[in-house]
Amino acid sequence: MNNLNAINRRHFFGRGATGLGTAALASLLNPDLFAAREQSRNAIGGLESMPHFAAKAKRVIWMFQSGGPSQLDLFDYKPQLQERFGQEVPTSVYPADRKTTMTAGQTSFPTAPSRLKFKRHGQCGTYVSEVLPNIAKIADDICVVKSMYTEAINHDPAITFYQTGSQIPGRPSIGAWMTYGLGSENANLPGFVAMTSRGSAKAGQPLYDRLWGSGFLPAKYQGVKFRGQGDPVLDINNPPGVDSETRRKMLNALGKLNELQHTEAGDPEIRTRIAQYELAFRMQTSVPELLDLSDEPEHITSMYGKDAKQPGKYAYNCLIARRLAERGVRFIQLFHMGWDQHGNLPTQIRAQGRDTDQASAALVKDLKQRGMLEDTLIVWGGEFGRTVYSQGGLTNKSYGRDHHPNCMSYWLAGAGIKPGLSYGETDDYSVNAVVDRVHVHDLQATILHQMGIDHERLTYKYQGRHFRLTDVHGKVVRDILA
Repeated sequence: MNNLNAINRRHFFGRGATGLGTAALASLLNPDLFAAREQSRNAIGGLESMPHFAAKAKRVIWMFQSGGPSQLDLFDYKPQLQERFGQEVPTSVYPADRKTTMTAGQTSFPTAPSRLKFKRHGQCGTYVSEVLPNIAKIADDICVVKSMYTEAINHDPAITFYQTGSQIPGRPSIGAWMTYGLGSENANLPGFVAMTSRGSAKAGQPLYDRLWGSGFLPAKYQGVKFRGQGDPVLDINNPPGVDSETRRKMLNALGKLNELQHTEAGDPEIRTRIAQYELAFRMQTSVPELLDLSDEPEHITSMYGKDAKQPGKYAYNCLIARRLAERGVRFIQLFHMGWDQHGNLPTQIRAQGRDTDQASAALVKDLKQRGMLEDTLIVWGGEFGRTVYSQGGLTNKSYGRDHHPNCMSYWLAGAGIKPGLSYGETDDYSVNAVVDRVHVHDLQATILHQMGIDHERLTYKYQGRHFRLTDVHGKVVRDILA
């Protein structure tokens, strides 16, 4: 008992809370009420009872457009607003309590119809803006949801809400939940990878590592960020004078020391540390191979665009996402900054389109031609929409839009999603989602469902409560499922 002081408080109370009393209760309660035991299955890691049912998707690629893309200028076509140019948006349509401090003090809220051209595309006839000509060409492959809505009105809580199910930081990200439940399909790569890129229109809002973090789940489930400059993963290369054989010997010795510490302290995080060191060693071989684009044909890289071979660019991240998907990475998240057009929107949103349109469409087409779209779920969208009224001055050529949570547009593709569908409607001003409304938790529940997960049953007990990604909310949007 000399090592009691080495037991950390979390581990001590955790073990104390699951003592004889809990063991007695367990025999009386339905075991299905508890999170499944964490054991190996066909995948590496994951829960014994997962998936809950046959999955349509093996993996998810979420192209998160950070900053809040304007639904009015991309997918939510409102030609009738042209007649209302410059007219005050009725207060009955836009309540004062849903304005940010950036525009709440304006004395005028003039209607700002989109100055961008829209056309119907594909056999489905979905309206798409001129900003996204390549996505327009895959209209028959995607499902555009025009009735998304959220609760947060500022960037950080809004993006945190989408990623973790809560506006308050500290919860596990959706990718962490996914790898916790399903494990990984590749022992040499992380089950969850995040990549970021900067828009050419503006710098964009900061993105924090907690957006792909594990929260209160064990640290091994957090996403691994691939950097856009320098080494793709910190310390992926051995320092000068250290070869792989020497590194292996060092890890073997370190592993023995950690095992001794685990025997003494019983802290489960020590085992996580050992596993992460071993994964890092395997990644020293797998990551350079992953990022070596010499085997990519020229017609493929050109399909993604001129930046496809330039690390840190959105097109490069999309191509790497496909290569990660091929290698069994479960959850891949691409964050592209710069969609926060408070002023000069027509010019800035065109720049964002040039950044993202070709590569986003190329990823869908590339997966489709490889037969992978049928089991890869693609998600595209940001943290909220934009206002119908102009922020600042309104002219025939320029306007800005403030944050707007009451409606936004998303699109999804692959893995059992109905292709060529335009789902949901907003009101005449694109202020509120009014038909077939889809909440953030509904989208999260649907993503999990396509991966074979019942969002109500994937739980983790923390601080005496069983948490889940969707909290106590969310319903699967079955109307968009094939």
